[in-house]
Amino acid sequence: MEKSNFVDQIRIFCRTGHGGAGSKHFAQTKFNAMAGPDGGNGGRGGHIILRGSKHLWTLLHLRYYKNVLAENGEAGSGNNCTGRFGKDIIIEVPLGTIARDEETGKKEVEILEDGQEVVWLKGGKGGLGNAFFASPTNQAPEHAQPGLPGVEGWKVLELKVLADVGLVGFPNAGKSTLLSVITAARPKIADYAFTTITPQLGMVEYREGRSFCMADLPGIIEGAAEGKGLGHRFLRHIERNPVLLFLIPADSTDHREEFRILVKELEKYNPELLHKQFIIAISKSDMLDDELKEAISKELPDNIPHVFISSATQKGLTELKDLLWKVLNTPAETN
Repeated sequence: MEKSNFVDQIRIFCRTGHGGAGSKHFAQTKFNAMAGPDGGNGGRGGHIILRGSKHLWTLLHLRYYKNVLAENGEAGSGNNCTGRFGKDIIIEVPLGTIARDEETGKKEVEILEDGQEVVWLKGGKGGLGNAFFASPTNQAPEHAQPGLPGVEGWKVLELKVLADVGLVGFPNAGKSTLLSVITAARPKIADYAFTTITPQLGMVEYREGRSFCMADLPGIIEGAAEGKGLGHRFLRHIERNPVLLFLIPADSTDHREEFRILVKELEKYNPELLHKQFIIAISKSDMLDDELKEAISKELPDNIPHVFISSATQKGLTELKDLLWKVLNTPAETN
């Protein structure tokens, strides 16, 4: 069910409405059979608009919405009547959604705020009626413009999860367990690789009613930047998190090497990820004594803060929350 309930990328065919044709019409009155041109303009074709919604966490509702076809504008008519505009189509998407052109890969729209509305694809402009072209030297223009066509093509909507803290680690590092303990989220937990196949979000309650959002992201493996394992699907979501919490289990054979591999995969995918703020948490550390903790600490980089935690006993979780809150509220250049 997890796969079917979370959709973070969809491909849809979009076509905006064509503009209505301008009217070529001449007024006729009781006393003047040639009262002059009065052809109205054509109506604009319907736009396709994206609207952000904080109540959506996935693109699931668009999974079977394969063709988005906006309404054409109506033609103008006599008596200078402008044709009716084509009805716009509004697509609600979760915050963090990016719209791209499939062929070029170019980012066209990014939705980051609740209620934000952006005209993604514009409808065709309506044609001008012959009344527009009337002049002292051309009092009876026979010309009216056709409406302009809308735009069409295959598009991609891509969701990048918005969270304050992203959990990074190999499969089975304990990310899902930590999220279930430190937040109200209930991610799937089991003792096999890639239990988490989609991002899970949870709110961490802090002191004095304050809170921050944490995301458990699919486990990373060597080669993720080349698409191995869950690859790009995982790395796409990590781009949104200002703070990355690296979870390395206490029973790892080489804590420093595990951290190096994780950082290397991030760098290969997008070097800008290295500008984020890093924290290391040694998970499953309830069985470690002070001597082992000191030995592990010596393996870790000196310039990155670390903390020893145990989700099973909840040991070190208060210290972890304090550290995360401090880093989240301190400018990156001073950390």
